[in-house]
Amino acid sequence: MKGAVAAGHPKTAEAAMRMYELGGNAFDAALAATAAACVVEPVLTSLGGGGFLLARRHDQAPVLYDFFVQTPRQRRPAAECEFYPVIADFGTAQQEFHIGAGAIATPGTVRGLVTTHRELGSLPLREILSPAIEYASQGVRINTLQAYIFGIVAPIYRATPAATALYSSEALQGEGTLFHQPALATTLDWLASEGDAPFYQGELADSLVSLCQDQGGHLSHDDLANYRVIGRTPLRRNYRGYDVATNPAPSSGGTLIGFALTALHGQDLARAGFGTVQHLKTLAWVMAHTNVARQDGMLARSEHHRQLMDQYRAAVQGHPVNNRGTTHISTIDSAGNSAALTLSNGEGSGQLLPDSGIMLNNMLGEEDLNPDGFNRWPCDVRVSSMMAPTLAEAKGQLIAIGSGGSNRLRSAILQTLVNLIDFDMPAPQAVDAPRIHFERDRLDIEPGLADDALQALCADYPQHRLWDSRNLFFGGTHTVCWDGRRFSGAGDPRRGGVFACSSGVD
Repeated sequence: MKGAVAAGHPKTAEAAMRMYELGGNAFDAALAATAAACVVEPVLTSLGGGGFLLARRHDQAPVLYDFFVQTPRQRRPAAECEFYPVIADFGTAQQEFHIGAGAIATPGTVRGLVTTHRELGSLPLREILSPAIEYASQGVRINTLQAYIFGIVAPIYRATPAATALYSSEALQGEGTLFHQPALATTLDWLASEGDAPFYQGELADSLVSLCQDQGGHLSHDDLANYRVIGRTPLRRNYRGYDVATNPAPSSGGTLIGFALTALHGQDLARAGFGTVQHLKTLAWVMAHTNVARQDGMLARSEHHRQLMDQYRAAVQGHPVNNRGTTHISTIDSAGNSAALTLSNGEGSGQLLPDSGIMLNNMLGEEDLNPDGFNRWPCDVRVSSMMAPTLAEAKGQLIAIGSGGSNRLRSAILQTLVNLIDFDMPAPQAVDAPRIHFERDRLDIEPGLADDALQALCADYPQHRLWDSRNLFFGGTHTVCWDGRRFSGAGDPRRGGVFACSSGVD
């Protein structure tokens, strides 16, 4: 089988390509890349986190697999919980995150890997996990992006003696350091033999529950034993003849992308041309309009738009929202199977699952999940997310796309899709093109726009910020395209992206 992958690290992409070489399909490749990312992109994802896979078999409708985190079934009193703030230093700004055992939600990544492998995979699970086992055992050098991210969140990765022991001597020593994770290699080997049972009902489950009971967390055996992957019907929109499928409610990112595509559908962007005043003012207006409509559907300018946002709010209501850091993987194979998979571990809780090498998530520390104050989240609810793995298809043309980047990922995906579909850009150009993002009454603008367009945007949006270089703030749209004969694509350079493919067709 021939195929392609776009991902956030060279080893993540390498793991996917090894599956194609073994005859595996796009789903095998995506799952191998997922396991590898948990090893080589440890701040962005983990077996202790969760995610979403949007999968389309070549002859079937797409399916969304939701294996994101779940809130615990019971809340311990706040006074009994280990839950505290740490400061992450971004250089130009600082941000407060909340960590500790009391921030850990029920993880979904392990069950997501095993369940989707059972339904979609063609290779044995051991083959799929073998690259990740190798990377964890033999070590991987910390690259520029990972060193930068580790530097930002270093207080979290030194928060406990176990975290300090694992990360301080290698991972936190900067770019070029060889980072070994022998305990994680052993855990992955165990999962390759036993599947997800040890994590949700066996020794690893016992260890996780004991940690939470002893250290001030919420998770119980019931939380783990009852965790399930949820299959959902994707949100689908027709955009310029493309069938665009994305993450549905209760998650919010895909719904907001669908709303924006609907708002753009009546605009002739191709005639306006990329980077023109008309193009950028239209794009900024749609972003601002989507932001407002998200809060108040009555401000949507049409009945159709109001209905869309009413549906969005009804589905999302009661589901706490997580907007944390992420990584993304896109794969397509020459049989026409396609996958878009987005993962997150938040920033990590500082707590490692004992003797496993697994950093556990801190999703319960998300402020948006606790609008009435911390430790007041609804119990036993699947957490909503901005993550929006997306697939598009038109007359044999396939696109797999997604992004990391918290709230910015929806605008990054939207702009890359517009570049591909409206402006017919090659994938590398579509991904690399300068972006804008509107949120909280401020327009952020990447460099590279024409002076007249830039002046028009700044005049319309007095609250703006001009960036002096491309930045991971604007997401990372790792993108793969397939036209029935050739693969193309791009890993977003803003987030260390890598694209790899087999040449031609089988």
